[in-house]
Amino acid sequence: MPASPSRTQAALDFLQEAVYRSRESQAAQAGLGLSAGSCGLGQKAAVELELTSRGRDLCTELWPRGLDEGAWQQVREIMAEWIRLQDGLDRKRNHFLKDFRQQHGFDRTRYSPEQLSRFEAGLERINGEVAERRQRAAESLLQIGS
Repeated sequence: MPASPSRTQAALDFLQEAVYRSRESQAAQAGLGLSAGSCGLGQKAAVELELTSRGRDLCTELWPRGLDEGAWQQVREIMAEWIRLQDGLDRKRNHFLKDFRQQHGFDRTRYSPEQLSRFEAGLERINGEVAERRQRAAESLLQIGS
C-alpha cells in the first residue's frame, strides 16, 4: 500500500531537516576554520544525527507509535546516507555554477539564449537528481515500522 501524500511529504521534510541540521554543524566548523573548501561547503559533509525540534515533530508524525532501537538505527543510517548524498549533489551544483559562470560570466541577463538554455538545463538536471534521490530515501524511511 503506497504511503499517503502527507506522510510522503513528512518523510521528504524529515530528510531535508536532517540536512539543515548537519549544515549548521558544517557552517560552525567552517567558521572555526576547521573545514575549508573551494565550493563553500567545507571538505566533507558534517553528518549530524541529533534531531531538531522540527525533526522530532516529523518523527512523531511518521512513526506515531514510536520505533524500537533497530528501527531507529535504520532511520539513522538512511539519514546519514542522505546527508552525505545531498552534500555531494550540492557540491556538484556549486561546481557546475562556478564553472559555467567562469566561462560565461555572472550576469545571466547577458547570456545568449543558447547559454541560458544550457545554464537552466544544467541546473534542472542536478535539481532533478536531488529530487529523485530524496524521493527514494523518503520511500526507504516509509518502509521502517510499517
